[in-house]
Amino acid sequence: MINLKNKNIEISLHLLIWLVLFFLPAAFTIGSETDWSAIFRHFWLQLFFLAIIFYLNYFIIVKWLFEDKKIWFFITNTVLLVLLIYVKGQIFEWLEPERPKMPGRRPPEALRYFFDFLIYLIPVAFSIAINASKKMQKAEEMKIEADNIKLQSELQHLKYQLQPHFFFNALNNIYSLIDFDSEKAKQSIHSLSKLMRHLLYKTDVEKINLSEEIDFLNKYIELMSLRLNDKTKVYTNFPTKIPNLEVAPLLFISIVENAFKHGVSATQPSDIHFKMEVLEDEIQFTASNSNFPKTDADKSGSGIGVENLKKRLNLLYPEKHEFHHCLNDGMYIAEVKLKTK
Repeated sequence: MINLKNKNIEISLHLLIWLVLFFLPAAFTIGSETDWSAIFRHFWLQLFFLAIIFYLNYFIIVKWLFEDKKIWFFITNTVLLVLLIYVKGQIFEWLEPERPKMPGRRPPEALRYFFDFLIYLIPVAFSIAINASKKMQKAEEMKIEADNIKLQSELQHLKYQLQPHFFFNALNNIYSLIDFDSEKAKQSIHSLSKLMRHLLYKTDVEKINLSEEIDFLNKYIELMSLRLNDKTKVYTNFPTKIPNLEVAPLLFISIVENAFKHGVSATQPSDIHFKMEVLEDEIQFTASNSNFPKTDADKSGSGIGVENLKKRLNLLYPEKHEFHHCLNDGMYIAEVKLKTK
């Protein structure tokens, strides 16, 4: 449908240009006696030949220039131009058989033919320029399409990478509960099944409602909090009145996972804070936690979460996001700001 629309616009543009050129000489003779015979000989006939040269090149001959048939392109155009110059001369002789010859006031025949040849090169140049621009546009469209396919493929890869990572962390959490609190372990498995349902049915889309993403975060925080002892406090501050905004699914989960991974100690008091603010079309999500760095021997989660988040933000929200993380007074702070529009 779009190609047909573009084709109709192109045809209309061509018709408009030729109509303007056709009526141009008549417009200059308004208010005076019009010599239609002279207009035909010196303008409309020339315009007709220019149109022949242009469309033969536009539809057929110029393609040879881009198909490594350059010799045929030059030979065909040379023959075509010389033939039309000859035909034009014959028509002039037929229309003005008694035209007086006035040496000294008329340029030599060879010079007139040379000027005609230069004039007839103009539509050839235009057809080359138009076809070249079309090829460049098509190449650019193909590049954009290839980039989009690559983008979607990379995003899909990151999503598939994130889900097992999330599942791995949740299973680690449940595994730690089995030995000392089997009831909590059962509850955790039930909570995990709800989260997995969200992963299966809500994440295979480009965007979801912010309210659904917040609900998922709350369930995950609830699941991860089951194994915590009294020394770890978890605080959440999410908006109660959630505006109708859409975000990419699983966008903030990596920060939440990271906070539980590095913000919990079995022997020391620790705090974990999650806060989300929404200002018009801007979302700001902040996680801060006590910092207990993992040793090299601890491979839980493989450390891919934050890197995954950075890549997804760059792909999904180019120049529309900020991501900062730092250590401040023993607290690790990670902050994401993004514009949804």
